[in-house]
Amino acid sequence: MLIGIDIIENERFAQALERRPLLAERVFTASEREYCLSRPNPAQHFAARFAAKEAVGKALGTGVRSWREIEIGSGGKPGVCMTGATRNAANELGADELALSISHCGAISVAVAVARRLYP
Repeated sequence: MLIGIDIIENERFAQALERRPLLAERVFTASEREYCLSRPNPAQHFAARFAAKEAVGKALGTGVRSWREIEIGSGGKPGVCMTGATRNAANELGADELALSISHCGAISVAVAVARRLYP
């Protein structure tokens, strides 16, 4: 198994979104932005998804190659959809399944990603 974890301060991420108006477009897919903007505290949801993308990159051991190649699904249990070089990296590792857990409160967001490998 391959494990990645990330934690982020929600207020710090909210400030980054304010300072850099194009940050959300650069980092998040259209469906991620739509979901986060529909929530009562969008910055908290953006921060949680940012942490989730970082956790996925850490689990794969590659870091985040391209932010929008990792899409965090919403509703119930969060899912991960990978495309491009990120999907190729997962395939090369034999990571056939990736589980994700996200949590957030007023101050922080945290995410853990676990990739199961088919072969060592």
